[in-house]
Amino acid sequence: MAIQVLSIGNSFSQDAQRYLHDLAKGEGVDLQTVNLYIGGCSLQRHFLNLKGDKREYTLEVNGNTADGFMTSIREALTARCWDVVTLQQASHESYHEETYQPYLVVLAKYVREICPKAKLLLQQTWGYESGSNRIRQHGFETYEEMFAQISSCYDKAVREIGADGLIPSGLAFRYALEKGIDKIHRDTFHASFGVGRFLLALVWYGCITQQEIDHVQFMQFDEKVNSREYQIAIEAAKEAINEKGLKR
Repeated sequence: MAIQVLSIGNSFSQDAQRYLHDLAKGEGVDLQTVNLYIGGCSLQRHFLNLKGDKREYTLEVNGNTADGFMTSIREALTARCWDVVTLQQASHESYHEETYQPYLVVLAKYVREICPKAKLLLQQTWGYESGSNRIRQHGFETYEEMFAQISSCYDKAVREIGADGLIPSGLAFRYALEKGIDKIHRDTFHASFGVGRFLLALVWYGCITQQEIDHVQFMQFDEKVNSREYQIAIEAAKEAINEKGLKR
């Protein structure tokens, strides 16, 4: 039986889902993934789209775009019997605690009303590249500085909505950087097409399925991942899952 996963997200959930379905398939798990995509979409915009029942989302299925097909949050939530629904803040607002509410509470309540059996998870987003112009524009110098505030905001958000768990993507990025990954961002803020997206897939797969990731075999990358990066990604993802992921 397939595990059905819906993300009400943006480009960061797009990054997370690019390899997720295929990685799971290689492990013998039927993980069906759908992403509601608007670039840079914040919780406030999701809230306004929900209230207006706006069909403004590009539909992405199993890591690929369904060309020409637009949908609304309501349509997506009622389309399948979802096992997991994820929410997240836009990266440029993720370190501002005041930008989460009241929007997240309303979205979470609606998800639970429509999909009462689904686990509601938050994807913890990640910081920008240390020393980049982009991170300096937001008042930080290092990934660690920015992520510390992001992490605090997500921990509070999880408590405020009584989420079923946190997908610790940002923490996995931090560990990967500490373990020696040279380049995990592709444009100073999105995940790199190779190891960055692979790391996200590992974290999501481990959190959602509760399966071990030590011996995952996946090589269908859009950008080369060398053996060192591959191993660091597994180690970083495992460490993040063990610290912050869903408990068995």
